[in-house]
Amino acid sequence: MSCIPSKPRLNCIACLLLFSAVCTPALAGTLTLEAALATAESAHPDLLLAQAERDSALADQHIANSRQDTSVDLEGILRSGRPTPWTPDFVSDNSVRLTARKTLYDFGRSSNAELAAHYELNAREADLTTALDNRRLEIMARYFDVLLADMQYTVDNELMSVYYVNFDQGKDRLARGQISSLELTELESRYRDTLEKRNASAQRQRITRALLANAMNHPGDLPDELEDPKLPGNQRALPDYETLLPILMGNNSRLHAQQEMLAASQKRLESLRAEKSPTLDAEVQAADYSRTATTRDNLSAGLILSWPLYQGNRSDSRVAREMAQLNKLQASAEKLKMELTQALLETCLDITQLQSTARSAAQKNIDYRDLRLERSRGLYELELKSNLGTSMVETSDAKLRARRNEYQLALSFAHLEALMGRPLSQTGDKQQRK
Repeated sequence: MSCIPSKPRLNCIACLLLFSAVCTPALAGTLTLEAALATAESAHPDLLLAQAERDSALADQHIANSRQDTSVDLEGILRSGRPTPWTPDFVSDNSVRLTARKTLYDFGRSSNAELAAHYELNAREADLTTALDNRRLEIMARYFDVLLADMQYTVDNELMSVYYVNFDQGKDRLARGQISSLELTELESRYRDTLEKRNASAQRQRITRALLANAMNHPGDLPDELEDPKLPGNQRALPDYETLLPILMGNNSRLHAQQEMLAASQKRLESLRAEKSPTLDAEVQAADYSRTATTRDNLSAGLILSWPLYQGNRSDSRVAREMAQLNKLQASAEKLKMELTQALLETCLDITQLQSTARSAAQKNIDYRDLRLERSRGLYELELKSNLGTSMVETSDAKLRARRNEYQLALSFAHLEALMGRPLSQTGDKQQRK
């Protein structure tokens, strides 16, 4: 004999839903996806780390640019000596000298060091762009996780309410001798299992909100209500993979950073190799002495050529180390190209799948669940069946599946644009993939 719940009993579902809503924290306002993404440029630790790396590279550039700056030194000397071998007494021979020196040419040391610092600064700027893109993707993903957690909680709470009603009715039916204690235990077991799942979903709501708060750089300030975005960009046409590939190679910030680091290493290597070359300096000196001598100049100027004849193994070792670093960067650049092309291909395939097959399947499932819900509602009005509650849950679950697909599609489009380093509208190809 089937269990046919009375209409007042079904009101228990609404009561349980209302109770769960009352138990949630008070809402402080509705957060939109645009407002969440606007926090991407806040002082998040990931962004601060990238900015610190950029600032360090900028300081290194200033250091490199100052290698040929004029240096001015003031030197004071207190000493005594015998003017001639036959002079018996020591006399004061103090002096003060002001020397200005500037390197005129060092055969590539400074110029290559400056270029290396310039390329490294460009790399850090590109890394900063990558960090900002990652922040936006992280916020978007965490935002969608909260929405999915809320919808999953609704589904689990509805199912728990249905099983609670069945279990509550089972106790009355047991008292009337319509079911056995074993059947009642089965009803209670289903209710307890769904209650546990519902409670886990409630915990997931809080966890996802904490993750979103951290992503927005507001740790501990958990958002309450989130607006479900419309996501009009999900209707965009996807250009061909062959069209997107050269755009990725020319604009991807990670690849750009790797190429700039490779160029910096090449220039550092050239600068180190120039350490064995001579250096030409200009020097101007003004001096004053306590003891007069005909060989001393109070004002002098000249050119100084310094040529390192022997440096041991120091120079060769530094060159070998930089050569190893250059080889490492070259290998990393080739590997990164493989990873990016693979990521582009997978992202394009994901978008195609989500836009066509997954979206169509999710909508058909919604249509089917809506029809089943109408049929269950009609049978319930005729008191022929009691599966109205489960049909409502299945309908909610079908809608959850559809929204999950749309969220994943939005994330895939955002990831695609981050890979390309530009909006999809700037590709110049709006042809829909078949």
